Amino acid sequence: MADLPRYYFRLRENGALVYRVTPDDRRGRLGLDQIAAVNLRNGELRPHGDRPLTPEDRAEIEAWIARRRADMARREWDEMQRSVEVLNLTAQWAQSRATDAQLEDLSDALMLAMHDLRTVLIRKRAERLGREDQA
Repeated sequence: MADLPRYYFRLRENGALVYRVTPDDRRGRLGLDQIAAVNLRNGELRPHGDRPLTPEDRAEIEAWIARRRADMARREWDEMQRSVEVLNLTAQWAQSRATDAQLEDLSDALMLAMHDLRTVLIRKRAERLGREDQA
């Protein structure tokens, strides 16, 4: 058990619960003592119970927050790039393999989603161009 990390982060939808890993060598068990809760959305770090966090606890949690945010940003970017691929594959599928029934089932929802995306992209481009013109 010597290679275990000192902290365990149980992921939640908007952050994590933070546990200190405590090996119990007498019984060969592993203890997880909750020490904090992290909310990534608003950056809140709340100690659990009455125990204050040590500077080491805070440093480790803040390092995890930075790594987690970077991982999430990287995953989001990868997902957006995959979306472009999916749109291309969808166009190829619609042109070459989709049945009339499948197209009837999917076309309205797909066209609305694409229209929504196009509207957002055009508005964001106009905002960028407007800021560039003002600079």
